[in-house]
Amino acid sequence: MGILVFNSQLIPANSLNFKKPSSPIPLHQVRIISSTNCNFRRSLKMSQSQSSQNPVLKKHKVIIPNKYGEKLVGVLHDTGSTEIVIVCHGFRSTKEDTTMVNLAVALENEGISAFRFDFTGNGDSEGSFSYANYWREVDDLHAVIQHFYGANRVISAILGHSKGGGVVLLYASKYHDVRTVVNVSGRYDMKVGIGERLGEDFMERIKQDGFIDVKNTAGTVEYRVTVESLTDRLNTNMHEACLQIDKECRVLTVHGSSDKIIPVIDAIEFDKIIPNHKLHIVDGANHGYTKHQAELAQAVLEFIKAARQQDQCSSNPGA
Repeated sequence: MGILVFNSQLIPANSLNFKKPSSPIPLHQVRIISSTNCNFRRSLKMSQSQSSQNPVLKKHKVIIPNKYGEKLVGVLHDTGSTEIVIVCHGFRSTKEDTTMVNLAVALENEGISAFRFDFTGNGDSEGSFSYANYWREVDDLHAVIQHFYGANRVISAILGHSKGGGVVLLYASKYHDVRTVVNVSGRYDMKVGIGERLGEDFMERIKQDGFIDVKNTAGTVEYRVTVESLTDRLNTNMHEACLQIDKECRVLTVHGSSDKIIPVIDAIEFDKIIPNHKLHIVDGANHGYTKHQAELAQAVLEFIKAARQQDQCSSNPGA
């Protein structure tokens, strides 16, 4: 876990206070003191190895149609609890990404069911992959949530990494039926990062040819960026969307201080504008949390468990 220091004032990372600072926090005033929780790391590794042997836990494939008739494929980590967390992967990733699997396992070992799935055109799901496509993936997430509502489940939280982080925030801005949202390393400014992936002359090239083929190191085309899909990304305004998130919706942003793909300043920007927001910066973590999976899982679990406790207290004030 980490401890955030704002203007020389210590704030424990596991604080249950979701109240936002009265004024925006400039990046130069944010300092992170890191502490490695060896017991938590050891517990996470042990629980991952034990979960497959625990007969109480069930893990099975679930197929859910989206509004366009395409089949979305996911894996349900079923603990028998009616509460469930929906876990969303990032760009060109899948439900089998290490971070997605580890977070789902961490949740199930706390007795919380988790569902990780592939967005349209990714992994095992049907449909064609499309660059950007943020609001289309919001539609996918909505189909998943409606499916589990129909199965009498309670959506305790939605969680997304990278592009998935942006998707869960956009979902919360449009629909107001989930009270807890976790954004792991999502992007705030959609105009940033395109040149690194497509080349700095991407606007001239796409105007000339109508598309850009993105190739791997072997020269094989991995996907195509069209004018329409590029416009979709450029028109996705995270700032305006986040202003539409209900004040009652608790949002956690987790970000690595050493993220080279989406800079930590994006997390600071989210903290400035989301009404009911908590910021947790993991010292030294990269975009994939390669060496910080335990710290990430701990931050997420503490937030979700605290939110559940708040909900239980509000529903049973005399308890």
